[in-house]
Amino acid sequence: MQPSAVQGRAGRHRNPVTIWLLWPVLTLGIYHLVWYYKINRETRDLGVIANPGVSVLAITLGALLLVPPFASYYQTGDRIAQAQRAAGMTPTCSPVIGLLLTVFLFGSGALYYQAEMNKIWDRFGNQAEGTIISLASGPSQ
Repeated sequence: MQPSAVQGRAGRHRNPVTIWLLWPVLTLGIYHLVWYYKINRETRDLGVIANPGVSVLAITLGALLLVPPFASYYQTGDRIAQAQRAAGMTPTCSPVIGLLLTVFLFGSGALYYQAEMNKIWDRFGNQAEGTIISLASGPSQ
């Protein structure tokens, strides 16, 4: 008898340039917060331990304490790498690169992180958002 497959939910394949530049400009930065919540939720839906609301809180109000936004951007990159592993891929997302791009290159960490998330959705054939997908491994720590 084979063990039952671990399941997750497919996320949305997004254009990295659009989420990095167009929508944040048109919405005066609000879309970045919505996007950040969504990618953290999508990693959680792939079995990675994440709290999307706390992640957004860390990059907004947490900025008053200076350290939380940096920790949150780094941890998001780590979550994406864990999600890639759960999808049966070799992780290519580097939290250090994502953090450095966010801090030093006009927030382009969003561009990088979305491109890395898109690799996961490409692996599953870009199924509709919310579709149940079979993962290679269980929840990551």
